[in-house]
Amino acid sequence: MLLKSNSCHFKYTYLVYGVFIACFSCAPKFSEIPLPIEDVQSFSTTGEAALNDKWWLAFEDEQLNVLIDSAMQRNFDLAATWQQFVAAQATVAQAVSNKWPQIEARAQTAENFPLNDFTGGENTQVGLSAAYEIDIWGRIGTAVQAEKFNAQASLYDYRAAALSLSAEIATTWYQIIAAKKQLDLTAYQIKTNEDIISLMRSRFVGGQIRSVDLLRQAQLLESTREQHIIYQTNLQVLQHQLAVLLGKQPQGAYTFNTDHFPELPALPETGLSLELVRRRPDLQQSYAVLLSADRAMAAAVRNKYPRISIQIDGQLRSNNFANLFENWAYSLAGNILAPLFYGGQLQAEVDAAEAIKQQRLYEYGQATLVAFQEVEDGLTQDLMQLQRTENIKRQLALSQKSNAQLRIEFLNGYSPYLDILIGLNQEQQLRRDYIDAQLRQILMRINLYRALAGSFDTGRTLED
Repeated sequence: MLLKSNSCHFKYTYLVYGVFIACFSCAPKFSEIPLPIEDVQSFSTTGEAALNDKWWLAFEDEQLNVLIDSAMQRNFDLAATWQQFVAAQATVAQAVSNKWPQIEARAQTAENFPLNDFTGGENTQVGLSAAYEIDIWGRIGTAVQAEKFNAQASLYDYRAAALSLSAEIATTWYQIIAAKKQLDLTAYQIKTNEDIISLMRSRFVGGQIRSVDLLRQAQLLESTREQHIIYQTNLQVLQHQLAVLLGKQPQGAYTFNTDHFPELPALPETGLSLELVRRRPDLQQSYAVLLSADRAMAAAVRNKYPRISIQIDGQLRSNNFANLFENWAYSLAGNILAPLFYGGQLQAEVDAAEAIKQQRLYEYGQATLVAFQEVEDGLTQDLMQLQRTENIKRQLALSQKSNAQLRIEFLNGYSPYLDILIGLNQEQQLRRDYIDAQLRQILMRINLYRALAGSFDTGRTLED
């Protein structure tokens, strides 16, 4: 029986422990990284309504609920983002595998011609080998942590994509409703203008209307028809956009069951600024990327420390299959690899990793400031747009009263028809502006909800 041993001498044990104590004392310590913004202030104003994780439920629109729930499962971009997270999870498993021994099996056989007549030259070998690195300094562990934070960042990226998709669907849905309302309104205005022209022609024959007034009314009719074409085009384009967001082909038709805007609820509660940082998935993603960079820097530092590994090899050797199991050998080896001179390569890796960490820190701070800005912008725009919508509503009411008075004066011969035409044009435009203002009010509320919202359950799991 053959017996071979290449094990490390026990006299090196104390040397290993000495190196361990010296290096571990200067190993980087992990700690939570604070937000790089001093004196975080509260938001300028707040509402009283609690904001649900599924923010769109505040509109109490069942059709919108169905659309968003469907898109969470069918949208291809969102599904692709989920697969990015699945791939990141697999990368974590790959990194974790470095903590375990690497075991390999091998077999080899050969036949020499002419037949060999020497001894000791084994032509047939079957063996196992195992290698294991003792992670004394935590080099492998920090690398695993870095990949775990990368996987978390991918998950938060998916949740941010889901939030963006829900907002995009809600925006498109209410734009479709607005286009439908504008289409119906311009169709009614076209009918009104056609009726007026018919009435003017009868009066033109009697000499009560000038030809120039008839031409001006015809121009208003054509202008209204142009608006009708624009809204019809917008409606079809928005339908195509919604279909693609739902993961469907744009060729299919969509059936409308409503053409009414929802009643906007009270202004949502903004909460504390730091709560927003912990709630928004895009900020969570940025923070996870920062933590991953921090762990990657720690791994780069620990690459400078000695590595201790153990390797075991066992083999069955023979010149032929007949006596393969008669001769066997094994080896047990302990290895210490201590970097001494790499021309500054390892320190350069540490410097690069530290610079990337600082970059991620500044990006995290900037993303937080942008999030604060989005909330403040949303609050300002929501409140100001409400005033603008009410102003247009008052203008419309005044225009209606003014036109009613002008028609009376025209019939009594006190006002020219030009005043009526100008008033009619203004009233019709104000009606269209009022629908646009209502839509903008809803879209600004969607932006505010999106700025304040956190993650929500999309119904997708790793088993899917």
